[in-house]
Amino acid sequence: MVCKAKVLLALIVLVSCSKAPQSNDAIKVHENDPVMSAHNIEVLFSDSGMIKARLTSPLMNRYTGEAPFLEFPNGFIIFLFDSVQQITSTVTGDRGIRREYAHVMEAWGNVVVRNEKKNEQINTEHLIWDENRHRIWTDVKVKITRPDQVLYGSRMESNESFTRYTIQDPTGEMAVKKDSI
Repeated sequence: MVCKAKVLLALIVLVSCSKAPQSNDAIKVHENDPVMSAHNIEVLFSDSGMIKARLTSPLMNRYTGEAPFLEFPNGFIIFLFDSVQQITSTVTGDRGIRREYAHVMEAWGNVVVRNEKKNEQINTEHLIWDENRHRIWTDVKVKITRPDQVLYGSRMESNESFTRYTIQDPTGEMAVKKDSI
């Protein structure tokens, strides 16, 4: 009887240890889940071998499909470079998406664009950067801080280095030359 119990116990142990994984035990991936996630990333954007921008972020998610995109849900910073690799501008935001085929970056939440050479800054809640057209814009309120003044507007458009820009419905105190009126 003791021998039969040992054989029965051995069979139970062998059967319980040899269970093959079932298909429902596999990791489930949903259609809307990212195909890749990376932490503490750095992405370089170049044109004809010249680095034009560097993006860093604590988290990047990559999505595929007909319109693949990169998502930066925990914020990002972009450094834009001139032809001699000097930083001309920076762009930061709480969240961003880069549409890979369109080469368009969109940012939300505490978006700040700084022209490092002119010491000027834009603050807004939403910004779009078209890499192909070298243009940034927003259709929401902006605050532009310059060394000598602060301007407010309802929308803004600029070149990507933030050296030339226009704002709609500007308000604020502005220095005006006496002979320009």
